[in-house]
Amino acid sequence: MPVATGYEHIVLDEERVALIAGTTMKVLELVAETAAYGWSPEELHFQHPYLTLGQIHSALAYYWDHAQQLNEELKRDLREVEKFRQASGLSPLAARLRSQRLL
Repeated sequence: MPVATGYEHIVLDEERVALIAGTTMKVLELVAETAAYGWSPEELHFQHPYLTLGQIHSALAYYWDHAQQLNEELKRDLREVEKFRQASGLSPLAARLRSQRLL
């Protein structure tokens, strides 16, 4: 059951991950898009039309008020992704390209 955060559109799931209420969108997903692409709240809204600008601004406000904690979560997530990537090795296509010295 989601837990209220004091931010109008933000809840914490059972794992204490900040989500936009009524969606599966994580606050960190919006933050990552902002960092990766330089997207403004308006561009985030264009890319995710099912979110309101109010939801987006609330997510960004939650992030800035909890930036240190969320940045640590993001670093942990990226380390996990890297572990999975290394464990999975090359895809068959990448292996074939590498063997033909195309990659």
